[in-house]
Amino acid sequence: MIMQASVEQSEQETAVAVNSLTPREIVRRLDDFIIGQDEAKRSVAIALRNRWRRQQVPPPLRDEIAPKNIIMIGPTGVGKTEIARRLAVLAQSPFIKVEASKFTEVGYVGRDVESMIRDLLELAITMVRDEERQQVMEKAAVQAEERLLDLLVPPAPRTSQGGKSGAYGPAGVDAASVLTTPPPASDGKTAAEALPGDQEAGGVGESTREKFRRMLRDGQLDQREVEIEVQQQRSSPMPDLFAAGGTEEMESNIRDMFGKMFPPKTSKRRMPVGEAREVLCQSEAEKLVDEEKVISRAIRRTEQSGIVFLDEIDKVTSKSGSQGPEVSREGVQRDLLPIVEGATVTTKHGMVRTDHILFIASGAFHVSKPADLIPELQGRFPIRVELASLGEEEFYRILTEPQNALLKQYVALLATEEIELEFAEPAVRELARLAAEVNSRTENIGARRLHTMLERLLDNLSFEAPELAEKSFVVSAEYVREQLSTVAEDEDLSRFIL
Repeated sequence: MIMQASVEQSEQETAVAVNSLTPREIVRRLDDFIIGQDEAKRSVAIALRNRWRRQQVPPPLRDEIAPKNIIMIGPTGVGKTEIARRLAVLAQSPFIKVEASKFTEVGYVGRDVESMIRDLLELAITMVRDEERQQVMEKAAVQAEERLLDLLVPPAPRTSQGGKSGAYGPAGVDAASVLTTPPPASDGKTAAEALPGDQEAGGVGESTREKFRRMLRDGQLDQREVEIEVQQQRSSPMPDLFAAGGTEEMESNIRDMFGKMFPPKTSKRRMPVGEAREVLCQSEAEKLVDEEKVISRAIRRTEQSGIVFLDEIDKVTSKSGSQGPEVSREGVQRDLLPIVEGATVTTKHGMVRTDHILFIASGAFHVSKPADLIPELQGRFPIRVELASLGEEEFYRILTEPQNALLKQYVALLATEEIELEFAEPAVRELARLAAEVNSRTENIGARRLHTMLERLLDNLSFEAPELAEKSFVVSAEYVREQLSTVAEDEDLSRFIL
């Protein structure tokens, strides 16, 4: 009964973590960074909201509601990956972006498709562990303060035989790393001698400890050095034998086994109290975190709210009219099929079901088409969204409207050199026109064209900025044409602007 209540509480936490924003609010958040592509933003907003809606459905029917996977179709540079990146921030759930071209059919050199679920679980564990650590950080800070006081004002030595031995925490700091003698002060005196206070016959008095506590909280001891034991970074005791064999799980298990056979070494380090406080606080927080609870919550969160963005799905399609199966293409699709439709993946932390993980695939499909995917996989992506190519007007908006607009980035970069950079309105229009013109004459790479054209435009200014006497520079339309028109008119040179 207690276990069931714990699971229900975890599901409620997951529901909140997935997203409580309405689809309209999600689109509005995406509009701050992505220009156009309204249909794609609506689709991912609905899919994200459906994750929250499913959590509100009673359990008997909840398990029957499958996620509506999405496939985004459009040329490169139109915002597919950017939508995925921003969705990851909004989702507040385990999110991983992988390239389908990295995977190969089982039995061949390359990554196993199940490794994406293992990677997703590792990300979820990191997320949950950070959340748990934040919850116990206040208590960890109190315990870290006591350990620091033990280092600064050591207690009286024990004469009984019941002395306790040190134990290393997850962060590698010795729990019994108390100095046998107080650390010397700047004038050579010990910590107890440096501060006048009441002394007991058996050691430093309690009043002295409280004075040190007050000084520690006031930051007066941040520069004093203490000595603690820190776990050394341990290199792998075995070579990377399985890197190219598609057996990541076997490799991970063997590494864990060797890690237990070769315990980590520790070394004593002297560091300022301010730095030691952070190290000890992290150590105490790690001790207070229940690792079994972390893994259990992470598996649940992965299963209920995980999102996998599968990029370059068109790279694993077979060319139209090809005869027979292709190992490197159709084989990957066949291995992806059970993962997308729902399977149980074995990880070193336990079994993970993929029935309710949301998969968002994307591809340019400039050589192949979505119909070239095997029929079974096509059916697992019921929602198809076509992203439109970007033109002159979209380029102008990309340069000016988003919160992270390219022009704002260059203005901020040159402001570090005390250069006041300004782009005139006609100059921005001209830059957008030239970018669209180059895309039409050569390979259309979408908004990525703006990055290299801007870099080419401001090349001289960026190089000479530190030595410029004039601290104000206005980019005019004439300057844009002077720097870029020759390249834009010459088709051969335009090919070098990638």
